[in-house]
Amino acid sequence: MKKILILFGGNSYEHEISCKSVNFIIDNIDTSKFNYKLVGIDYNNEWYEINNIDKINKNWGKNNLTKVDNIIEYCKDFDVVLPIIHGNTGEDGKLQSLFELYDIKYVGCNSYSSIICYDKLLTKIFLEKYSIPQVPYIIYNDNLNLDIVEYPVIIKPCKCGSSIGINIANNKKELRKYLKIAKKYDKNILIEKYIKNNRELECAILEDNKKLIISDVGEIINNGNWYDYNAKYISESNTLISNIDQNIKNDIKNYSKKIFNILGCNSLSRVDFLYDLDNKKLYFNEINTMPGFTKISMYPKLINNEGICFKEIITKLLNI
Repeated sequence: MKKILILFGGNSYEHEISCKSVNFIIDNIDTSKFNYKLVGIDYNNEWYEINNIDKINKNWGKNNLTKVDNIIEYCKDFDVVLPIIHGNTGEDGKLQSLFELYDIKYVGCNSYSSIICYDKLLTKIFLEKYSIPQVPYIIYNDNLNLDIVEYPVIIKPCKCGSSIGINIANNKKELRKYLKIAKKYDKNILIEKYIKNNRELECAILEDNKKLIISDVGEIINNGNWYDYNAKYISESNTLISNIDQNIKNDIKNYSKKIFNILGCNSLSRVDFLYDLDNKKLYFNEINTMPGFTKISMYPKLINNEGICFKEIITKLLNI
């Protein structure tokens, strides 16, 4: 039986999302194949053993827990590490680099692809070289003349996930306001053209024995203007297989595979697109190297739609 270390939490804006994701993993891991241990990482990057396995919530760190002192030696005692950590420290290559330095097996994209994919600007620069269609954008800095901006625009911190720090501005006043918010999360900020009349489409990728399983195209139907934090993790948004034209679906699946390979990804990813209904144009939006694993998350639902149950998804990820 394989010994698995499941990590969650982390010093990240997405700490709470990780707590939700790890509950999904606990509920669906095959305990006949895997003997697992839970370790939570708090906001100070301290590691703690969770001995009483129960539902994890955002207040898990207030319990009386055993601290892990030598994290490298601790990790080496397991066959595979499953880091269900979203955002900075979890998806940005830091944790992956640590594991690679000490030859520790782990689930997820390698440090190289994690660094590139977590930085939205780096991702755009890489994919522009391969003619992947993307929404027009400018890079914000303090010297930027805001008079050149054509509204509406969407403001995004370059290094942040789960739609955190993202807002839509319709005028200069709103732009200044939302730039201040975005600066709380990253010094580098993207200002993108906002495609109002769009459909947000997603494709999930799972690596299984070095072969890629590319899901059908999913779509989120929610009550807001866009797929924000609330829609992703709190409200009961309706996740469905998109009824968009099959040719567009084929383009999305082909682009997803190409992007996954260009960026050197492995194990799993979710690739997001926008379809401009007015101009009939498809745009790459972003890629997530450790997508959400909550009960309403798109990634497990899309792979499940391919006939792979939740338990088997986790098994395939751990069989590396």
